[in-house]
Amino acid sequence: MARPALTVALVLASPALVEACRPWLPANRYESVVLTVDPGETLAAVLGPRQDDVDAVVLEQSLLDAEVKEQLLAAGLLFPAVIVGEVKGQVDYHPEELHLPDDQLAQLGYNVDAAISRFLRQGRADGRQDDSSSSSRAVSNLSDRLQERLGYLGVFYKRDPSRFLGSLPPEERRDLLLSLQRTYRDLLASYFSDPAAANQALESFVNTAFFSDLPITRTVEIHVDLIDEFWKQLSLEGHKHDFLQDYRLALLDVMAHLCEMYRRSIPPDLPLSGTASSRVRRPTDQLDASEESS
Repeated sequence: MARPALTVALVLASPALVEACRPWLPANRYESVVLTVDPGETLAAVLGPRQDDVDAVVLEQSLLDAEVKEQLLAAGLLFPAVIVGEVKGQVDYHPEELHLPDDQLAQLGYNVDAAISRFLRQGRADGRQDDSSSSSRAVSNLSDRLQERLGYLGVFYKRDPSRFLGSLPPEERRDLLLSLQRTYRDLLASYFSDPAAANQALESFVNTAFFSDLPITRTVEIHVDLIDEFWKQLSLEGHKHDFLQDYRLALLDVMAHLCEMYRRSIPPDLPLSGTASSRVRRPTDQLDASEESS
């Protein structure tokens, strides 16, 4: 049997959380390994020996603080990371991390893919691979290993059609949509009051929407349903609800980020006209059709 493409370390304090994460990391794509941080042991000491065979990490937020973060960075232990815990708008590990609450784990695999793409792309953009620091060497080594396994296009441009929303079994599709609704609710709840937290929720939603090929019409539907729910609740409580129209800005923000992800998904040497352009657009068109037929 072929080895899964990606090795993901689950560094989670709660055994229940480990079991909750595993179903959302398909065995044909990910090899998940559980790393335990014993009392008195540092996270750096746990991750250090696995630096050369771990491609991404899923970290429980409670294991991270300013001191742990500094130890990891000082040791050059940088991995694509999904942080499981409360969306607070703060950086717990490094700027390319992604955040996912524990009630939204159906999005975990998609966010792991997004974390890898974001991590490697930003590593090139900010020049970390051009100097000799331990952090830069770590990024460079991980980049080389991932490109060897997946190919450059596999990291940045290809999505797995078997994990598209329209290809999922009905129960998994339902769980994913419910998870996306929770994420979008978090986005709306903090959009005006806590922009940093809203941005983390937005990133999670957009990444999952992109890698699962969520139809644009379904994104609009999620927004409209939640706004309608808020409108009914405010009406029952006798509050004004005119301000809800301002949340159209959140939908526009989501759409802008999705457009940027689709723009980046086109390889730079691929022409944008004729047959090639049609070939790039076809996956989304097919999913919209499949959603309508279902």
